[in-house]
Amino acid sequence: MTRGTRSIMMVAVLSLFLTVSLAGVALAADTIGVLDPQKVLFQHPKFQEVQKQIKAMMEKKQAEAKAAIEKAANDKEKQKIFNTKRQEAAMEEQKLMQPLFKDIDLAIRTVAKTKGITIVLDKAQVFFGGVDITEDVIQNLKKKYATQ
Repeated sequence: MTRGTRSIMMVAVLSLFLTVSLAGVALAADTIGVLDPQKVLFQHPKFQEVQKQIKAMMEKKQAEAKAAIEKAANDKEKQKIFNTKRQEAAMEEQKLMQPLFKDIDLAIRTVAKTKGITIVLDKAQVFFGGVDITEDVIQNLKKKYATQ
C-alpha cells in the first residue's frame, strides 16, 4: 500500500468514526417518550360513543348486504355485493374514528412538547427506558372534553 493510499484510508476511517460519534451525540440529545396507544384510545372520552355509532352502521350495512345478496342471481354477484358493503363499512368506520385519532395525535404532541420529549414510541416496541406519557395523554384528552 502506498503512502497516498494509506493517507486516504486513514481520512476515510477517521471521517466514518466522527460521523458515527456525532450521530450518537445527536441521538443522546433526544428525549424518548413511550405510550400505550390502545389504552389511550380506549380511554378517549368519545370512544364508547363512536363504538356505538360504528356498531349501528355495521348492522345497517349487514342488513343492506343481506337484502341485496338475496336478490342477486349468482355467487359472483353475491361476492361482489359482499365485498362492496365490506369496503363501504371500513371506510365509514375510518371516517368515524378519524376525529379520535386526530385528538390523540394532538394530545401526544402537546404532552411531548410540555415535557421536552422529541420522540414518542409505542410502549410495546420499547424493551427498556423512555418516559411513559400514557396517563398524561389520557388526562389531556379528558381535560379537553371536560371544558366542552
